[in-house]
Parts: sequence; C-alpha cells; structure tokens
Amino acid sequence: QVQLVESGGGLVQAGGSLRLSCAASGRTFSSYIMGWFRQAPGKERDFVAAIHWSSASTSYVDSVKGRFTISRDNAKDTVYLQMNSLKPEDTAVYYCAAKEYGRVWYRKGGEYDYWGQGTQVTVSS
Repeated sequence: QVQLVESGGGLVQAGGSLRLSCAASGRTFSSYIMGWFRQAPGKERDFVAAIHWSSASTSYVDSVKGRFTISRDNAKDTVYLQMNSLKPEDTAVYYCAAKEYGRVWYRKGGEYDYWGQGTQVTVSS
C-alpha cells in the first residue's frame, strides 16, 4: 500500500520560503509521477507541480514558475517542493499525490491514485 506523508508547512511572511517534503513508502517509485496540489478555503484543489521519479522531468502551473521547484531524493524516497518568494495567494493546504505510469502533464486530481493528508501553508502579508 502506497503511503505519502507531507511535512514542512507553516506560517511565513510574504517573500519568505518554505520547503515541503513528501515521504513515500510501500512501493518502488521509479515508474511513478509525483505531484503537488493545493486547495485554498472555498476553492477547488489545483495542480502545482509534478515530477517523473526516474527521468526527473518536471511540470509547473504558470503561477509558480520561477518561484517553486519540485525535486526528489531517490535514496530517501522523498519528493520536495521548494517554495520561494511566497505570496498570500499561495496560502492553502498542500497535498502530495502519486500516479504509476503517469506523465508530468497530468494536472487533474482524478488522474492520481494516492494522496497524502496535506500540510497547511499560510503566507501573511
């Protein structure tokens, strides 16, 4: 059974940085894509970024390009989301997701099979 556990959320001022982690277990993830999504209060869950575990190919939503970086550590089975130059509109619960045999351009939540519990990111102005 795949398990995804997020950590690293918190409260930060606008312009600050946070690094989210997603510890994955239960499978060999070489054929998976790993995604980050976020959901703000009263809004739908939106795609943020994705990475192919083996090739390290990445994809980002336009609003975070140049500010966020997704990466993975094979030895630790962990995916990261480095978030810089944070803005109040980045405030949301951030979720890690996984999809076997997926593609980094998969941006719909329904395309992913496994989800973490989420971690809150709050950016104050």
